[in-house]
Amino acid sequence: MIRNLGPSRVAEPVRIAILSDIHGNIEALEAVLKRFGELGSIDSYVCLGDIVGYGAEPEACCSRIRELAKVTLLGNHDAAVAGRMDYSYYYDAAREALDWCLGQLSAENLAWLKALPYTHREGHVFYSHGSPLNPADYDYIFSTDQARGLMTIFEELGDVTFIGHSHLTKVFALSDEDAFDVVAPKFRLKDGMKYIVTVGSVGQPRDYDPRACAGLYDTEKREFQYVRVDYDIESQRQKILEAGLAQNFGTRLLLGV
Repeated sequence: MIRNLGPSRVAEPVRIAILSDIHGNIEALEAVLKRFGELGSIDSYVCLGDIVGYGAEPEACCSRIRELAKVTLLGNHDAAVAGRMDYSYYYDAAREALDWCLGQLSAENLAWLKALPYTHREGHVFYSHGSPLNPADYDYIFSTDQARGLMTIFEELGDVTFIGHSHLTKVFALSDEDAFDVVAPKFRLKDGMKYIVTVGSVGQPRDYDPRACAGLYDTEKREFQYVRVDYDIESQRQKILEAGLAQNFGTRLLLGV
């Protein structure tokens, strides 16, 4: 069952900018925000979590999201740094990066992370960092088989559920009988279907496209599109090296993997 649904209320038509998996990459975050500014009026910003981890500026990213986002969720890396989950089983470099992040955060930002919710619902839109089925478990959804697993809670889902976590750009449409891939950079919701949309990663894309990635959703048109933007990867890569974090965290930014 879906847990920690959070408040639900009918929303006015808005254009929502949806960010996820920033991972301490302030260059990518600022580039995405600049691009949203160029696209016209944005009524609301939502962050699906994982503001920290891997990148070199967790404090700056937390502060920026705190001042900007109407809704911010707790990602697994945020939960680890905030002491809300055990991350002893993470591989060494990731665990060391989270330990380092903890030392970089102000008391205010750490307290903010500790208080973030797992999910949020507003009108026909639902938000979760990972799978909305037991969201505190942070399960992935990157295949149709995993999407089919949500058919057990079909009636409880929003018309569209936005998730992050995998750093991919995967979309699935669910009927009450099956799940299907949707392959399109921009699409409208169809009546009778429910959608699971992975919005990609701002700070560490893994879909073989190194550009920062986020999503834009129009609640009136019921239309979603991916937003991709180039940013100064080399600057963030150098900061990662200078901070003493794993070299791979910077190298993978060049490749988008």
